[in-house]
Amino acid sequence: MSDKFTHFDETGRPQMVNVGTKNESERRAVAAGFVAMSTDTVRKVKEQAFAKGDVLAIAELAGIMGAKQTANLIPLCHPLGLDHVSVKLSLDDDKMGIAITAECRITGKTGVEMEALTAVSVAALTIYDMCKSTDKAMRIEAIRLTHKSGGKSGVFEAE
Repeated sequence: MSDKFTHFDETGRPQMVNVGTKNESERRAVAAGFVAMSTDTVRKVKEQAFAKGDVLAIAELAGIMGAKQTANLIPLCHPLGLDHVSVKLSLDDDKMGIAITAECRITGKTGVEMEALTAVSVAALTIYDMCKSTDKAMRIEAIRLTHKSGGKSGVFEAE
């Protein structure tokens, strides 16, 4: 690990990291998160009783779209031609909410962790937007990287 910040040049000005000399490799990242909500909100999601439509399907689509826009949202992220993005949502009756998992893949010179994390974040925000008429107290929780592979830093598995 270097003591030098990679997103700043030698004069302290921001820069995008030069990945031009890196080797391409298969890269994969998985992120997860959770939207905690009331019992009534979970019921309405199950019954597709929200006027804005199918919460789960729309949030999955929003998450995929979010992953594709990561470079427009996060300063100094490289724009990537993603090979694969999937966002899966599942209702959790025990924890009272919606679990979110996103997976991104690319064969490239830089990783897709930020894309997976953005996908989860945008899906969670979409859930909130669609359900806020019933439950303004929803909580977006535990957004985190759960898996990363590819590149020179190797494999990461969250505990």
